[in-house]
Amino acid sequence: MKHDKNLSPVGWYVVSYLLRFVELNDDRKDDDEARFLSWENTILVRARNLDDAYEKGMTVARENVKPYTGGPDGVPVQWKLVGITDVLPIYEKLRDGAEILWTERAPRKLKNLKQMVGPKGSFRQ
Repeated sequence: MKHDKNLSPVGWYVVSYLLRFVELNDDRKDDDEARFLSWENTILVRARNLDDAYEKGMTVARENVKPYTGGPDGVPVQWKLVGITDVLPIYEKLRDGAEILWTERAPRKLKNLKQMVGPKGSFRQ
């Protein structure tokens, strides 16, 4: 039986979505040339297939974009949803050590690979 690489045999998917931060009274908030602080959030969803995972990811993402007042001056702000960046199936049952993501990287010298990782704990900032 051939395995469909787009279908999770365990029913779990990784969904990433991109949000941008805006001040609601900023005239440039919808300017395609303006720069914005952004966050890419990654979540797990249980779904039947990629389309279902996408829709569940959008539902979660939309829950995180309510306007609020920020800072000491109470400026009206909002995280605005840009969209979904990835929907990936998980192939293993979720447990300690289960592989859920991987990234292929271009060949690099060993000394450069060593610079990509830091001492224990350095990844938390």
